Amino acid sequence: MREIPKATESEQAEKKYVRETRCFKTARVFPTDVNNHNTLFGGKLMSYIDDIASIAASKLCRVNTVTASTDSVDFLYPINPTDSVTLESFATWTGRSSMEIFVKVIREDLKTGEKKIAATAFLTFVALDENNRKLIVPRLIPETEEEKKLYETAPDRAAMRKQRREESKKFADFLTVTYPWE
Repeated sequence: MREIPKATESEQAEKKYVRETRCFKTARVFPTDVNNHNTLFGGKLMSYIDDIASIAASKLCRVNTVTASTDSVDFLYPINPTDSVTLESFATWTGRSSMEIFVKVIREDLKTGEKKIAATAFLTFVALDENNRKLIVPRLIPETEEEKKLYETAPDRAAMRKQRREESKKFADFLTVTYPWE
C-alpha cells in the first residue's frame, strides 16, 4: 500500500465516542466447537474475535476495513460446554489510517451464572477506500474508566507492534519460499 501524507487539522477533526464502536456477540458452546480437552477450540474463538473486531472497526469509520494484525490473544481460562461465551469489542485508539480494537471474552457458566474474563485480544485494522487506499480514521473520545485506561496505554502497544512488525519483516526475508518437493 502507498504511504499517506500527514493529516491536516481539518482531516483529523472528526471524532467519535468509543461507545459508538462497541458491539457484542454471544454464543453457546456446542459439542462440535470443542477440542480434545473438551473446551472451546482456540481457532473457533479466534474466528469469533476477528469477526466482532471487524464490526467494531467498521462502526468507527463506516468504510471497508482489513485486519492488519492480531496483536495478541491471551487465553486466560478455558471455556466449557456448559458455558456461553460473550465477546465485547470496541475501538481503543486510532492512528492516521489504523485503529486498535480490543476484544474482551467473557465466559458464563449457564448453570451457576458465574462469569469470568476468559480471554482478551488486541487487533489492528486499517481503513480502505474502494481502491484499497488507506483512509483517515476518526479520533476517539474515551469516557469510561476502562476506555480511558485502554486509550492511555495504547501508544505503548503501538510502539511494540511497530517493533514486532519490523522484526517480522526481517525474519521473513530470511525464510525460504521453496517447497521441499521442488
